[in-house]
Amino acid sequence: MLRAEPLDFVQFAYSIDVREAEKTLLPLAYDKGVATLINKPFGTGGLFRAAKGRALPPVAAETGAASWAQFFLKFILGHRAVTCVIPATGNPVHARDNFAAGQGLIPDEAQRARMLAAWQAA
Repeated sequence: MLRAEPLDFVQFAYSIDVREAEKTLLPLAYDKGVATLINKPFGTGGLFRAAKGRALPPVAAETGAASWAQFFLKFILGHRAVTCVIPATGNPVHARDNFAAGQGLIPDEAQRARMLAAWQAA
């Protein structure tokens, strides 16, 4: 549909562990100037379960990520085709933490690669 229709935006799942959209959808949206709304940036909570008890990797400090939520969100925000991320929380504490991911530095491609490697290594 993205190839055939003049769309304003598309919404889909994308996260540090669900990256299928990097192959076609994100580049196509970028090339066509279509906004991207990213849902399920934490999966269904699996990322937090996997991160439990783990220290943030050193690359997190480069972008000012102070929590795993910020680390995961900054990874997504660093992709040049991402317009908006929808973390979907009703918890005000989580909302403040998520909001902080948009502050400070957004990772470049080299930092995103190091973030991915750090996540996959543990």
